[in-house]
Amino acid sequence: MDSTSTARPAEQRSPIWLAAADCRVADLACCVDERATWPAPPHAAELAAGVPIYDCVSLRERLHEQGGARALASEWHAVLADGPGVFVLAGAWSDHDVLDAVTFRFFETIASEAGSNRGGDHFAKSGANNRIWNALQKLAHRDPAQFARYYANDMLALACTAWLGPAYQVTSQVNCVNPGGAAQSPHRDYHLGFCSAAQAAEFPAAVHRLSPALTLQGAIAHVDMPIESGPTLLLPHSQKYEPGYLVAGQTAFSDYFAAHCVQLPLRKGDAVFFNPALMHAAGTNRSRDIRRIANLLQVSSAFGRAMEGVDRVAMSVAVYPALLELRERGELDVDESYRAVAACAQGYAFPTNLDLDPPLGGLAPASHQDLMRCALDERWSAAHFEEALRERTTRQRAI
Repeated sequence: MDSTSTARPAEQRSPIWLAAADCRVADLACCVDERATWPAPPHAAELAAGVPIYDCVSLRERLHEQGGARALASEWHAVLADGPGVFVLAGAWSDHDVLDAVTFRFFETIASEAGSNRGGDHFAKSGANNRIWNALQKLAHRDPAQFARYYANDMLALACTAWLGPAYQVTSQVNCVNPGGAAQSPHRDYHLGFCSAAQAAEFPAAVHRLSPALTLQGAIAHVDMPIESGPTLLLPHSQKYEPGYLVAGQTAFSDYFAAHCVQLPLRKGDAVFFNPALMHAAGTNRSRDIRRIANLLQVSSAFGRAMEGVDRVAMSVAVYPALLELRERGELDVDESYRAVAACAQGYAFPTNLDLDPPLGGLAPASHQDLMRCALDERWSAAHFEEALRERTTRQRAI
């Protein structure tokens, strides 16, 4: 749907399920237009194109005041949920010696991995960027002291706690966009942002509202990023458009994004944090000599996991021969066998080792359920299935 005139009337829309047929640019525009009247939050130093900019020098003084940290966390949460959905922390990493040391380690890692990239960069053309998957663990192994200094940052911890509460889990992927690197298409991020529109439509509207609360997105600038270097394009307030996970790739929405997005320069040591449902896209690096390197943070809620530890690989290996036999005898049809698969195999491709298990041909690698369904449909032997599943499991493990 890329027009506003043929969407179904509101009375015909389901309150439980979202549909691409109901997406209207005019509804997104109503959300985005709120930036015209949205007031600057009390602790922000300024509003730039509707995005609050915070001066971390003054913030650090306020953190020592009684109730200062809670007041700031409350403000940031409101910005992410009900405000523009994004804020910038100017000077969040003020110790440039630490920042430069970590940047050096990142470039060491990029050099050591040169030629080993298997492709699969979500939105960028393979080879256009220098990507470090699981930069968090690689930095911890390469330079644990600098890892500790870098991630001891107070602004990072407060931003994560403000959105997710305690016990959050950090992951990071370094992206270095070289001169000439093209812009991304506008999109949302993890979790539902990594689904196709058809896949996202299978989840009820409540999950669309929940998904952004499970993750905080952030980026730390490791070099100065003037506009010509292509810092991230942002559409403030777009996170409030409920069916926004269904519009990626729709021409009218991409055109609206291009006409109304904002782009802010960043200095080395600045950080930007945003709601993962905010529509955004990396910009084109039009500079001649700036390697735009940022540490992209994806911070997860403590609660995104099951209560019991279950060995789903062992379960799948045990159940597969019985499922195959039941299918061949006609005692279970395809749909019934798929329901059994859903009860034992991992249905989500993440977490994984994106160096060894890259998202080729889509936004995410195949899941264990995808593999098990394929094996049943193609009548793999039990030995073949077990070998393939264990090989996939090995590739998913962090090294």
